[in-house]
Amino acid sequence: MSSAGKDKDLAALVCVALAAVILVVFWGTRQCQFVNYDDPAYITANGEVQRGLSAASVRWAFQSGAASNWHPLTWLSHMADVDLYGVAPAGHHLTNVLLHAINGVLLFLILRGMTGALWRSACVAALFALHPLRVESVAWVSERKDVLSTLFWMLSVWAYVRYAENLEVRNSRRKTFYGLSLVFFVFGLMSKPMLITLPFVLLLLDYWPLGRLPRGAAALVKEKIPFFVLGAASSVVTILVQRHGGAISSLTSVPVGARVGNAFISYVRYMAKTFWPARLSPLYPHPGYWPWWQVAGAVILLAAITTWVIGRARAQPYLAVGWFWFAGMLAPTIGLVQVGIQSMADRYSYLASVGLLIMLTWGAAEWMGTHRWVLGTAAALALGACVILTPRQVAYWRSSETLFLHAVEVTDRNYLAYNNLGYDLSNRGEMERAMVYFQKSLEINSNYDEAHNNLGYTLAALGRNQEATNEYIKALTLNPSLTEAHNNLGVALGHLGFSDAGMHEFQVALAENPRHAGAHNNLGVALAMRGQLDEAIAQFRLSVAWQENYLSAHSDLGNALAMKGDLQGAIREYEFCLKIDAKDPQVHNNLGNALAQQGRLDEAAAQYRVALNLRAENPEAHFNLGYCLAKQGRRTEAEEQYILALRQRPDYPQARLQLEALKKTP
Repeated sequence: MSSAGKDKDLAALVCVALAAVILVVFWGTRQCQFVNYDDPAYITANGEVQRGLSAASVRWAFQSGAASNWHPLTWLSHMADVDLYGVAPAGHHLTNVLLHAINGVLLFLILRGMTGALWRSACVAALFALHPLRVESVAWVSERKDVLSTLFWMLSVWAYVRYAENLEVRNSRRKTFYGLSLVFFVFGLMSKPMLITLPFVLLLLDYWPLGRLPRGAAALVKEKIPFFVLGAASSVVTILVQRHGGAISSLTSVPVGARVGNAFISYVRYMAKTFWPARLSPLYPHPGYWPWWQVAGAVILLAAITTWVIGRARAQPYLAVGWFWFAGMLAPTIGLVQVGIQSMADRYSYLASVGLLIMLTWGAAEWMGTHRWVLGTAAALALGACVILTPRQVAYWRSSETLFLHAVEVTDRNYLAYNNLGYDLSNRGEMERAMVYFQKSLEINSNYDEAHNNLGYTLAALGRNQEATNEYIKALTLNPSLTEAHNNLGVALGHLGFSDAGMHEFQVALAENPRHAGAHNNLGVALAMRGQLDEAIAQFRLSVAWQENYLSAHSDLGNALAMKGDLQGAIREYEFCLKIDAKDPQVHNNLGNALAQQGRLDEAAAQYRVALNLRAENPEAHFNLGYCLAKQGRRTEAEEQYILALRQRPDYPQARLQLEALKKTP
């Protein structure tokens, strides 16, 4: 076999081995749950995504600025996952892992194709794919946009390299590769706009390793004009969408000086975490102004590295390419345009880190010279460390609780982590514990609107509606557009007896977000309590239209239909609820009522008994079962049920009246 054939076989073996190791290292993500940080917006509370792929969902994906982003292909990928796996998290995580594995293999093939250096390319690809900094992009389902956009980035670079290789061939094949590169770039931008830096990376690759600079810098820039135009258009769309979504921080909240200082510090922190990936967190809170001496030190270090790589550009061009790759790819997310509340994020290093790894690997290979065993040992140790550390980092993403408990351990004053811990506990019904975390969050940042809203929700769940109202008002004072706070305030006001004011809040929430299923449902409940059943039913139908599996809305719709006399419609709604959650005693009870009204007494009695098995302390189900048994002529059993209802609720007048009537009847 020729050496070229052996090299090709070896490359194929590297691809298989690399993909296998990536799958093994990240396999633990399949045990991870969805987390309460962005996953609700992307999957678990997104009714559009949960419908799966359809003509309507495709339309929504291309028109939506949800989650303060325009990334239709990312939405479509999540919808495809719902079609494949439902809303079980394991499949969604598996898709991320598979995409990441493909990205690792493609990086190896692209580097090897450009440089001919098989082992150095394999080392860069393996370090990229197995590094603990990759965990956030892979284990966090909401970061599908990272792994998906990178797939298209890799394909775009691959097509561009093929185009550059065929420049001397004046045929349609060369043009095809250029067109493919543009198309893949567009797909990447429609997955995550961070890819706007691609044309700059292509220019770097023209310098090294493609060696196209002799053609003239002006000609190379001109060749990239379509890429620059597409990138500029994507930037404009992104800024407009993020501004509309309120994601871009004002200069008042994060001044220019704080942004510039944080940018210099963040570059150094990204480098440090690449070489020493410790104390990783899903969020690093923005500190405002860093100490001046730290900023000055970062500026000096970055300037020194930049000067050094420029000075070595002729002799070691990979140093300049790697450095400017790293610095340039991070530029859109370095914080000069502050989006969100983080000072930096591990996910932003996903592609940018490749530049540093090229510098490290090619530099080490050249420095070691003929001492390949030393280089091989160092590479093996580095990869071994990644294989050990990365699964440990994956384990922190097992649940919201494990993730944010770790976050508060490794970061300072992380008010978002405390808030999300509280949110996780409140979802599990542990309201008192949840309050402690919300209060810790507000001790750190009293202007955190989400924590005020969440604290209000826990207070309302504990029956402290006046205190809850105060927290909602604080949240809305800080952020008048916080839809969830308007919705929650409406509920609290209704409990306090201010039904008109409560309905107004639901209407404000729906004006902010017409697809807010919770606000539609709550408005429907308020209308039903006023006897406006037709209007209530319309709201319930809108609620389940926007969130198909919203069980409370289906149950409330069933109740309203039953009150209107549409018993068959009510039964359909109750049965839908029980297909998803068969352990809801109230729905079993309500289904029993509808069946009883249709004269299906045996079926009704069976539903009441299920309700009582699920919740023994259930006077309403005891009464309903007694009434059903009395209609069947089973007086003794009916009497027993009425007595049980009265034991559990002595002030139950209907049960007392029916029991007395039963005793008087001969």
